[in-house]
Amino acid sequence: MPDMLVKLYDLPEVESLRSYGQRTGVTIRRAIAPEKHVVADWVGKHFGKGWVSEAEVAFSRSPITCLVAVENGKMLGFACYDATVKGFFGPTGVDEKERGRGIGKMLLLYALDYMKQEGYGYAIIGGAGPTQFYAKTTGATVIEGSVPGMYKGMLS
Repeated sequence: MPDMLVKLYDLPEVESLRSYGQRTGVTIRRAIAPEKHVVADWVGKHFGKGWVSEAEVAFSRSPITCLVAVENGKMLGFACYDATVKGFFGPTGVDEKERGRGIGKMLLLYALDYMKQEGYGYAIIGGAGPTQFYAKTTGATVIEGSVPGMYKGMLS
């Protein structure tokens, strides 16, 4: 899967977190340290050990660079940035049963907005799976020659 480049200075307008929460009942926010084990367990259950490692690194950053989507005390999805490499978005995922509700899109846009607020001009979506989704949602473009990119020689 190729990496993709996103111009953070050219992102689409995004609904406020408050408005999104009121409209959908889903809260998207930065995770907090006491939730690390909960988030790591959830990520491992839904997406595997590799992504757990990346999420745990996001918890070591200050501020924490892992966002969570929560509804009625239940975790629905997550998104990280600056986990594998500074300037990279990902990993990110939404519970299979909750897909189609726009949660992944909002996690993506809020995470990219946080990156912009922290001074990044561009972000890299590392190993972007759904390239058409990222292109449509953010205007991201494929970085030619980026496979395997940062993941070359990774132990698994």
